[in-house]
Formats: sequence, structure tokens, C-alpha cells
Amino acid sequence: MEHQSNKLIFKRLGIHTQHEHFAYMREDCDVCVSEGFEALTRIRITKGHKSIVASLNVIRSEILKPGEVSLSESAIQSLGIKEGETITVSHLHPITSLSYVRSKIYGNILSSTELKEIVQDVVKGNYSNIHLSAFITACAGNRMETEEITSLTEAMISSGQRIRWNSNMIVDKHCIGGLPGNRTTPIIVSIVTAFGLTMPKTSSHAITSPAGTADTMGVLTEVNLTIEQIKKVVEKEGGCIAWGGAARLSPTDDILNKVEKALDIDSEGQLIASVLSKKVAAGSNHVIIDMPVGETAKIRSIDAANELKVKMEKVAHTIGLKLKVVITDGTQPVGKGIGPTLEARDILAVLRKEPNAPADLKERALLLAGELLELSGKVDFGDGNDKARHILESGKAYEKFMAICKAQGRFDEPTLAKYQHKIKAGHSGTVVRVDNRKLAKIAKLAGAPDDKASGVDFLTPLGTRIEKGQVLYVIHAESEGEMIYALEYYHSQKDILTIQ
Repeated sequence: MEHQSNKLIFKRLGIHTQHEHFAYMREDCDVCVSEGFEALTRIRITKGHKSIVASLNVIRSEILKPGEVSLSESAIQSLGIKEGETITVSHLHPITSLSYVRSKIYGNILSSTELKEIVQDVVKGNYSNIHLSAFITACAGNRMETEEITSLTEAMISSGQRIRWNSNMIVDKHCIGGLPGNRTTPIIVSIVTAFGLTMPKTSSHAITSPAGTADTMGVLTEVNLTIEQIKKVVEKEGGCIAWGGAARLSPTDDILNKVEKALDIDSEGQLIASVLSKKVAAGSNHVIIDMPVGETAKIRSIDAANELKVKMEKVAHTIGLKLKVVITDGTQPVGKGIGPTLEARDILAVLRKEPNAPADLKERALLLAGELLELSGKVDFGDGNDKARHILESGKAYEKFMAICKAQGRFDEPTLAKYQHKIKAGHSGTVVRVDNRKLAKIAKLAGAPDDKASGVDFLTPLGTRIEKGQVLYVIHAESEGEMIYALEYYHSQKDILTIQ
């Protein structure tokens, strides 16, 4: 039974804290004093039959009156509370699943039930960012067994909504990432749906890269679609390219991704669970995985790629997915653009068959689209690439892309950033090495992906013969300050491009 003194009046301050729940109370609040609450204490907030867990921030000003409490915007949304309503605050009972996280930190194998409880607490908001960081770190470094990855995948699938389709053939594609500019998905969706297959593509915003497919597509059309809106678009056009987070498909993934981004960590086990849970939640059953391999890609060796491939295919088989991993070249960026707007421009150039369209982006998209057509069983083995090329060259893929964009709500032409700076070669030679990570970092420091038009235009791929003074790449930024950040980093590095 709650004490009457634990009741406070809610006042909205409009504080945004991403997904994490925070409460704000005066230091001299009777509840703070009587309960012994201190800053960053985890407390339970209750309104009626709903309750959440929040981290306490202590206020030492008159922004709150005695007897008032405030919450972060995410906490307000979860609790469904309005200004002036009464809530109850209390001590938090121990969260059992945190003991499983501690067990994992010490290298123990977690059971299906334990992982399910962890995921449930993550989705409920019971974990602070510190707890999430501990869980992510404990699972990183190849420390999850295949059975654990399968259990985590299943728990993440069941944590959110799941789309069911009338068709028994739903295709999808995902790239493991780590390769700047590798924006093949919109081209593949256009080709495959123009062929007649159903491809409801739900994509992510960038985690550690300068752009995700959702960021790039957001330049051109609406991507924040609900499940009902996704269904309408797919029913009309056979496919979509939307953000999965708005549809609450595997919501655990979006929560973990934000912390992974801050840590700059990609856990192999959580990567597999993230990818496959999203595919199953979106209703897919035939999936192609693009796995780029290169010295500065996310996967750095063929041995590591094959190990990840085996694990991913095992987990996929267990959860009922027909999946094929395609190992591709990850030695350099794909296309010219690195960043949402520049990548959107490249996509349109390929679909519109423009003379200056990046050939490597086109050929990689055709390879993967062909593999997907063959995986579906609707095209004979070995004929997929030719079929995909015919659909692209005929203009049908571009027509389908435009139809999908309009069905999703709009189509806008990409507009380049205000500030541009050309990086020129200091000497003649041939480009023999490209550091993907450093090029991506320049794009991020310039403002990508939050500033859509910021990024890098990469003009000199491997093997290019360079003359002194030739433009190697162009940095784009929406503000002068961010251009300065990017250039400071550029000047501190010696080996972004190696020219011999």
C-alpha cells in the first residue's frame, strides 16, 4: 500500500532524453527526503495501473514547486500522463534479470528464459543506459553461443509487433554494414517488386555509420510509417522502404542500437539477433544478406565472414528463415556519396540510368537483386543477374521506385549542402588503399546523418591514376562549424587514402 505522502502532481518541463526514462524532483521534496532518494536513484513511477522505472534527477531551483514532479518525454509517453495529474513514486524492487546480465559479464551461458526476461525488462524501460551498456558489452567480442543468439533473436521477435502477410513468399535483404555509401536496398526493392515479388523493407537509421537506409530514404520520401501504413503501401505497390522503429518491429533492437551507437560497438551475437528478428517481425521468409569484407569494413577477413555466415545461417534455419549470405568486396566505399542526401542522389542516378551513375553501386545492386530473385525460386539459378539488369534497363525499376515513394507520402529531389570543400592530392600516383572508417568519420564530423545533406563525395576509387592537385573527394556540410570539425580531423590523419 502506497503512502499518501508519496503522491506528487505532474508538471511537464519538455525534456527530451531519447528512450531513457527520467524523473525530476526538488531536493527538498518531502518524498525525496523521507524516502532517502538521491540523484540517479532508480525509482518506480505509478499512475493507476501503469508504472515505469525512471532515473531520478534532483532539482535545486524553483522550476518545480513543492509537491511537483516532472518526467522526461519518453517517460510521459510510456505512462500516458497529462499535466496536473497525480502520480505515485516509490523505491524500485530489485530487477531479477540484472543478475543474468552480471552472470553474462562473468562469461556464463544464458538460458532462453533468462534472455527473454532481459529483453522484456529492456522493452519496459527497466534498464538504464548503464545497464544496457553492461549487457551489450558482456555480449560483445564473440562471447555468445549460437544457442544464445537464437534465444535472443526469438525473445526480440516476441517483444514487439509482427506483420502477417497473405502471401507465402515475402523476400528481404540486409547488409551487415561497415561500408560507406553501400545504398543498394532502394534499387533492389525497386527491381524485385517490379518483377512481382513482395518486399516490405523495414530499415534502420544509422548506428555507427554516416547513413542508414532509413536516413537516405527519408531525404526522398516518408519513412516513419505505422504497420497499417506499411500494409497499405505494400498492398498497392508490392513493397516499401520504411523505418522499422516507427512500426515497433523488434523494439529491443532500436533501444540497444542507440547505446551501441554511443559505445561504437557492434556485438556479433546482437548483430545477428538484430537483423533476423527484424526480418521475421516484418513477415519475411526469404532473405539475402550482403556481407562486405575488407581491412577497414565491419567484417575484416574472409575467415571472420565465414564464421559469421555459418552462425547466421544456423540461427535463420532454427527460426524458419530461408537465408543466403553473399560475401562481397568491402575494400572501399560503394558509389560516390557518403551521407543521406549524397547517397539518395546516387540511387536516383542508377535508377534513372544517368551516364554518370556510379557503376559499382549499380552492379552490386544487380548482383544482390539477382540472388534474391533466384532464392525465391521464381528465376532459374544463374539467370537472376540478367533478369534484374533487364528490369533496371527497361525503366520499370525507376517507375516502381517512384510509385513506392508517392505511396509512402511524397517524393522530393535531394538538395546539396551549402558548404563544400575539395580535398586534393598532394602528389601523383595510384590509389592503392582506402580507409573506410576514416572516410566515414569525416562524413559524420561534417554532420551526417543528422544533417541530411552533409557527408563526403568520394571520387577516386582503388586503381585510379592521380595527378597532383586532382580532387580526391569533396566534404559537404550544412554549417561552417561542422566543416571545420571535419577538416580538423582530415588534417590530423595521414592515411585516409594511400596514393603510391
